[in-house]
Amino acid sequence: MSDDVLRELFDVIESRRETLPEGSYTASLFTHEKGENAVLEKLGEETTELVLAAKDDDREEIAHESADIVYHLLVLLSMKGMELDDLLAELESRR
Repeated sequence: MSDDVLRELFDVIESRRETLPEGSYTASLFTHEKGENAVLEKLGEETTELVLAAKDDDREEIAHESADIVYHLLVLLSMKGMELDDLLAELESRR
């Protein structure tokens, strides 16, 4: 898989942050009364769910929860004014 999917997802997240369309879950994370704590809590929740899925050897659930973590991580990066390239560069440096 190339990073195209991540780039497309990050672009959608950035667009939701800028336009804040009504009814958008992503937009609601940017306007939540808890601020970034809402996203941090979701990351914690999804991480716990991933650990439990891994413990149960549930491959489908592992993939699902991993995707949730990546999505919420990208939202956090956007909140912090970071770019996807910041994450990709860090991963690249760890090769």
